[in-house]
Amino acid sequence: MADPALKNKVVTAIKEPSLYKVIYLNDNVTSFEFVIETLVGIFDYDVETANQIALDVHDHGSAVVAVLPYEMAEQKTAEVLVYAKANKYPLQTIIEPEA
Repeated sequence: MADPALKNKVVTAIKEPSLYKVIYLNDNVTSFEFVIETLVGIFDYDVETANQIALDVHDHGSAVVAVLPYEMAEQKTAEVLVYAKANKYPLQTIIEPEA
């Protein structure tokens, strides 16, 4: 005979992960071409979209480049910062919760 305690169903609500914005900050040293390169190479944007995002960073001082779950946003940010440092650029990114 089955144990009655095992018959109770456990209902667990699975919550979608919180999303975070990855934001590039403009500076006077990092080249426009390098920003595009990171957007294409790390975030998989096509060149046209990457160009538009790079223009937004330049024109507005910052721009959201992606909205991702926290772990992915953190990983992409780390990749950008390591790549920028290796190429001697001071490109900075921040992560903010999506409102």
